[in-house]
Amino acid sequence: MSLKVIEAQTGENPVATVLIMHGLGADGRDFLPIAGQMDLSSVGPVRFLFPNAPVIPVTINGGYEMPAWYDILGADLVKREDEAGLRKSQAQIEELIAHEKSRGIPASRIVVAGFSQGCAMALMVGLRHAEKLAGIVGMSGYLPLADKTAAERSAASQGVPIFLGHGTHDGVVALPRAVASRDALKAMGYAVDWHDYPMEHSVCPQEISDLESWLQRVLA
Repeated sequence: MSLKVIEAQTGENPVATVLIMHGLGADGRDFLPIAGQMDLSSVGPVRFLFPNAPVIPVTINGGYEMPAWYDILGADLVKREDEAGLRKSQAQIEELIAHEKSRGIPASRIVVAGFSQGCAMALMVGLRHAEKLAGIVGMSGYLPLADKTAAERSAASQGVPIFLGHGTHDGVVALPRAVASRDALKAMGYAVDWHDYPMEHSVCPQEISDLESWLQRVLA
């Protein structure tokens, strides 16, 4: 495996996997506490995967090296995207999904999730994966390579449920950017479960509660 991964299980012999990707400058430990707050006992034992992004120079931060799924080239997240970085991380996340399948978890029982940059990666991977996943979760992020998604998405992804949550006061990924991503996904025919919250670029208790209910539903 090319990525280091933190694993946590709610019991022996997991029947589903939730793969959560952190945001810029964070690491796999970031969402460990949040995963522990959710009650997915109705689903059965669940394996959580928290991969660590590679450490790379980030242009918008003066070239300072930090954990990042791809480079951020400027404040405008649409006009200049690190396509090569996005695709490299996509391939690394696909390795993790393949590994889960080899451990007996089918694609239909795997959820890809992420916060901020991790949200972009969850959408990047989930919409292009050759098999239909159980779901895609995007928190405080956006749809990357939006103009190429329609052509590159897999036919199998068409029915995948998508959870999007965003803060109305987000100063990092502005709300209109997230709304545009939601609308683009809906225009492609995806069923998007949209939630906005009175928060900044973060996660709030209500979002975790909503996500818990959504995971219980898609993994039931």
